Amino acid sequence: MKHIYTFVAGLLLALCASTPALSASATMPDQIQYGGKNLVLNGVGVRTKLFMKLYFGGLYLTQKNKDAAAIIAADEPMSIRLVINSSMISPERMKAATLDGFKIATQGNLAPIQPQITKLLNSFDKGVGPGDIYELINMPGSGVHVVRNGKLVEKISSLPFKQALFGIWLSNKPVQANLRAQMLGL
Repeated sequence: MKHIYTFVAGLLLALCASTPALSASATMPDQIQYGGKNLVLNGVGVRTKLFMKLYFGGLYLTQKNKDAAAIIAADEPMSIRLVINSSMISPERMKAATLDGFKIATQGNLAPIQPQITKLLNSFDKGVGPGDIYELINMPGSGVHVVRNGKLVEKISSLPFKQALFGIWLSNKPVQANLRAQMLGL
């Protein structure tokens, strides 16, 4: 019986350790274009929880950069692409996880960007599930464009909002440390 448990545990670890870039290659192209800007893939990783791959996260910038603080602070064209992989993610769970991320990224000071957070959370009512691709694209002068499956669903103008949003994945207290490292290409 012990051998069966060892085999199953080994199989689960092998499945979870597969290379995220290979698994996400079809939905994380080397470059994307938006608003006339060309963005290159800086890095891609996988968000896991309890050995399950929830989504793939890709960071797109005008040029590769490993400096998380500079990326968060910059008001430049950039995108975080989320490719939903798990049926465990629903609009309600996405809202809750995103709100938790904002609380951490802002050290609990949500008040200055609460209206913008609410707009983002409400955009998830369009649907969140396996196969969905969300792009959170910063466009200077226009704000964060929330794109679901290639269609614009919301524009949110606020540099502090953009900084907190990108901080969810790139700050010193990110949603998942190895996902941050992979997105930064470290």
